[in-house]
Amino acid sequence: MISNSAKNRTALTPMLICCALFFILGFVTWANGSLIPFAKKAFSLETDLQAYLVTFASYIAYFFLAIPSSWILKKIGFHNGLVASLLVLGLGSLLFIPAAEKSSYVLFLAAIFVQGSGMALLQTAVNPYLSIIGPIESAAQRISIAGFCNKTAGMVAPLVLSTLLLKGANAAEAKLALASSAVEKQAILDELLNQLHAPYISLAVVLAIFALVLKFVKLPEVNAEEDTQKEHSTNSSIFAYPHLFLGALAIFFCVAVEVMAGDIIGTYARQLGTVPQIFRDNATAFTLGFMLLGYLIGIVAIPRFISQQAALRICTTVGILFTVLSVFTTGVVSFWFVAMLGLANSLMWPAIFPLGIKGLGQHTKTGSAIMIMGIAGGAIWPLVYGFMKDELKVDFQHAFLYAMLPAYLYIVYFATKGHKSGAKNR
Repeated sequence: MISNSAKNRTALTPMLICCALFFILGFVTWANGSLIPFAKKAFSLETDLQAYLVTFASYIAYFFLAIPSSWILKKIGFHNGLVASLLVLGLGSLLFIPAAEKSSYVLFLAAIFVQGSGMALLQTAVNPYLSIIGPIESAAQRISIAGFCNKTAGMVAPLVLSTLLLKGANAAEAKLALASSAVEKQAILDELLNQLHAPYISLAVVLAIFALVLKFVKLPEVNAEEDTQKEHSTNSSIFAYPHLFLGALAIFFCVAVEVMAGDIIGTYARQLGTVPQIFRDNATAFTLGFMLLGYLIGIVAIPRFISQQAALRICTTVGILFTVLSVFTTGVVSFWFVAMLGLANSLMWPAIFPLGIKGLGQHTKTGSAIMIMGIAGGAIWPLVYGFMKDELKVDFQHAFLYAMLPAYLYIVYFATKGHKSGAKNR
């Protein structure tokens, strides 16, 4: 257990490590925005719905691995869990190489799933760590600082990958149009897939080096259960805390709207038609730029000027407004409203997560894992959108509206009433 005075002395090093880890999370997570159009071209996929399996493979790993991750953390601790997560991420990065060699979309998705498994372990460890190394009232501020690093990496990832992959994909598309035989077309696609080698081998090396460094860095082992029991009463069953499960569903919808605005914006821009190519290739970076602005606001304002709950209510209101405006405008204007959803979405996770695990005491690690399971929203919601658009033939802008509004409305409920559910137990 870490006393309050010890927390004050040791907070800087854990905070810096957490920021570095959130940078890695951001880079790997938001690479999906570039991998969706790349996969559609490199694997000759017929629909956007098929390409959205990229986000499905990444985010569904959280649903299956979050609870096992909490068990792992109970056995090996936060520190060793962070090291293990980096090694799993590195393994997933290396799996892109045989996926490219075999031209296998299934293996490509498997590589993304393994990366998602590493991120599930990392998220399960790092989020409660951030919440506990200081006062719970300022947890949203600390998560905002780490989130700033996450979204900075998220801006870098599509810019890097658009240079390394999407430019090649655009060139390959032009070559494919001129190719006269199946053999020639396959050779062009093989050349395109080989462009995966350099970035993902480099990423695996960086992750292995950081894991080695982290192994020998001294970090305080936070005993979440003991710390929170000093402040809150606890119950024998985790089901005595309904706000946890309502919070997990809020995380589900929070990540759903984040992924819709951050990863789907590229295909959305292509369907708008009049959006310049540079916007289409780097669409995710624009959304994350607005998220960075939101995190800066959170760092300054929470809890000094507004509470976590108030920030959540404001963000959801702005999200609903920008969604409606994006649907009833066209071209670049519509694109910018989708990108500005990054601003609306920025403070949702930092506010929802600490509200969801507040007062769990001995159930903190398991509760954190349940919250992390909610990240599966990023797997499901793009498929819901793609199904409406590609299979039900709903206009792509109207499908966007139908996907986004229910998600925001539920988050409004959690911000106003849901987080108070079962308050008598805390």
